[in-house]
Amino acid sequence: MKNWNFNDGGRAEAGYKGFTDDCGVRALAICLNKPYKEVYDKVNEFCKAERPSKRRRGMSNARTGIHTHTFRKIADYFGLRWIPTMTIGSGTKVHLKSEELPKGRIICRVSKHFTAVVDGVIQDTYDPSRRGTRAVYGYWIWSDASKILN
Repeated sequence: MKNWNFNDGGRAEAGYKGFTDDCGVRALAICLNKPYKEVYDKVNEFCKAERPSKRRRGMSNARTGIHTHTFRKIADYFGLRWIPTMTIGSGTKVHLKSEELPKGRIICRVSKHFTAVVDGVIQDTYDPSRRGTRAVYGYWIWSDASKILN
């Protein structure tokens, strides 16, 4: 079974060129099945409301990256629910591979990256799985679908 599929979330179709650090926008567009430009604009609305912090470097931006704190607010807005898979000191329990992730459309949070996974297949511009060894801190899933899991 194929573990990874190239998917820019509709970035090229929306008229954007080249590569950038827009993994959060791509993951949201893919998971929510929404147009890239719509998600891009909504993300920038949230980024403009972000407050400066001593711990975070710079401000979030749809093109250059979204801080996890801001991404959580955006995910809540779109009705996604956070399912943690790792806590401090617990060690890695879930890796970025299909047999350890639920079916459906989810957004996985891994170190310095957000990636969409649809029915166990990573949808991204590159394969971030590190051959199935990359730890998943948690994932976002639609609230409706998450009720089935609990």
